Amino acid sequence: MIQRTLLIVSAAIICTSYGPPNCNLYKADEGCYTACKDAENAIMFTQGSKESQEYFDKSIQNCPSFDYSFYEKAVPYAKRGLMKEWKIMIDEAIKLNPQEHLATRGWYHFFFMRNYEAAIKDIEQVDQLKKGKIGFTGDGVYHLNILKALSWKGLGERQKAIQILTEQLNKDDHEVGMYDYLHLGVLYLEIGEYEKGLENLNKQIAHDDLSEVYFYKALCYKHLNKKGEYQRNLNTSLAYYQKGTTMANPYRQLVDEIYLSDIEKEIALAKNE
Repeated sequence: MIQRTLLIVSAAIICTSYGPPNCNLYKADEGCYTACKDAENAIMFTQGSKESQEYFDKSIQNCPSFDYSFYEKAVPYAKRGLMKEWKIMIDEAIKLNPQEHLATRGWYHFFFMRNYEAAIKDIEQVDQLKKGKIGFTGDGVYHLNILKALSWKGLGERQKAIQILTEQLNKDDHEVGMYDYLHLGVLYLEIGEYEKGLENLNKQIAHDDLSEVYFYKALCYKHLNKKGEYQRNLNTSLAYYQKGTTMANPYRQLVDEIYLSDIEKEIALAKNE
């Protein structure tokens, strides 16, 4: 599981870079063919470096309709927290090719800015464009409907979030993501349905067994006055955390992610129970 988590985290670092464009598709247009070659040169350098961004600038000058370069130029701005600059570039990419880039803008609205309303709006537009086949975030962690559910949670609409999450999980073609059942379990915990919380947290274990699972199981058991299970799950959560078996992302705290201090604080409380 640790290996899979590391792979996903590695993917998150590069997730918003597409592979090199197929320049043969642009041979009929000299300007856009040159722009494509400029983009190929850009991605040979470190993402966001001066050399890379300058090549993307050249690419855009040579072919203002080459959406790939607008998109790729946008990505490092977001990773550096320059969201105003990111928004200018990503909006241009979406004007040129909404089907390709709109989902990423929604994901970034959620992930980098916690702009839940904007995330929901973009995801719903993607749903209309792709007739329900909206797919996953660029790192593969979340189906966009799961991200939509988490956006509603961020707005305080937990019942709506549960409805969307459950509907997506019940679809025959849904590929369960790394944290889907964890989020559903935590949502049930938050609305006081502790048995349903435990049911879904236990389902999470079959997919990705994380420190967070046992922490939230402990909280469910605490509310159910099962002190032994409460304490045992806290100890398991601590052991997993110390091994590094936990949620992780190099850019932002994830929804429902915990810190060591959260576990230690709860263990201290458990000792006084």
